[in-house]
Amino acid sequence: MKAEIKKKDGFDVLCVEIPIQKRPSASGKTTVVASTNGNQPTTVMIDGKPVVIGLNAYIK
Repeated sequence: MKAEIKKKDGFDVLCVEIPIQKRPSASGKTTVVASTNGNQPTTVMIDGKPVVIGLNAYIK
């Protein structure tokens, strides 16, 4: 996972890049498309603290 802050239209935007890894969910009810597999700290700092990202992208 890669995270960075970019400027877009005059605003700071958090951009997250994560590989697509299609697989069945643990329950088998959905297909996971991408996941951080829990909360992951990033190198992005706001107010001197690292931003933590927990991301799940799935198909019902």
